[in-house]
Amino acid sequence: MKRSSEIRADRLIQALLLLQGRPQITAAELAAELEVSVPTARRDLEALAMAGVPIYPTRGRGGGWRLIGGARTDLTGLTEGEVTSLLIGLAQNGQADPQHVAATRKLLRAVPAPFREGAQRIAEATVRDVAWGETADVDDPAKVALLQRAIGRRLRVRFEYAGSRGPSSAELVPLMVGSRGARWYLLGAAVSEGADVADEARLRTYRVDRIASLEILGAPGHPPAEFDAAAVWARMVERVEDLRGAVSAIVRVEPWAVRALCDRFGPQARLLDDGESLEENGRVRVEVSAHRADALAEQLAGWASVAEVVEPVEIREELRLLGERIAATYR
Repeated sequence: MKRSSEIRADRLIQALLLLQGRPQITAAELAAELEVSVPTARRDLEALAMAGVPIYPTRGRGGGWRLIGGARTDLTGLTEGEVTSLLIGLAQNGQADPQHVAATRKLLRAVPAPFREGAQRIAEATVRDVAWGETADVDDPAKVALLQRAIGRRLRVRFEYAGSRGPSSAELVPLMVGSRGARWYLLGAAVSEGADVADEARLRTYRVDRIASLEILGAPGHPPAEFDAAAVWARMVERVEDLRGAVSAIVRVEPWAVRALCDRFGPQARLLDDGESLEENGRVRVEVSAHRADALAEQLAGWASVAEVVEPVEIREELRLLGERIAATYR
């Protein structure tokens, strides 16, 4: 589910594009276009004006809201910060969706030329990807926005990081941000010695929710020559998926629960039966994977009423121990 701030960011961008395409628009007309109430549409128009968008209201019969300079303006009244904020709100909110891709392209064409390059960097360096079983709302949007601003301006960042090996600090060039479900990741690298260019050989992945004390530095930070963000993201996803699939188990699942279980495990679930060839007990065999045996057992514990682990013995033993701990807690 979208946050209210994300929904409003979408509306403000739509309102901006509608204003650009018409000589003027009334709050009632905007409300009809955006399918909101007239007071909400009026507040959106006022918010755009307060943010510095060059629009003004005309009162009386035949009045409405107009862009200064006419409908063909290039929106030169927008500041770099306003352009960045609008683009970030859109980029964080489902960039893979065709409507959002189209809106991003329209916004990039509409923004003032001096700011277009930075906005384009943000769009290209932000990835929204399918979930790894995550269902929670987007985490740390403020940190993601700060990283996107640094990418747009090609500046380095410094932060404290709570990694699996303990806390550490980092100063690096942020190259891209991407999400898998609700969790966001940063891909970045320290600069090469004596240069302002990121060293791709030192590229690392960071979970944004583990980043603290994040700040944008004044020092420039450029991506490596011919840096392919999409290819780097794909390699990262493949590497993480391999780690998540280090341990596997064969599970007998009730036919009606197969789809739900496969949706929960995502790429880490694979049907071993075609759905037609059921076992004697009427169940379907599914292979599921995780990064550790105990983690896989914990994920499967909630499916005990509809899924039975056949092999390996290690996972069955982990489930037995888990069951004993639960029974001891609630005895």
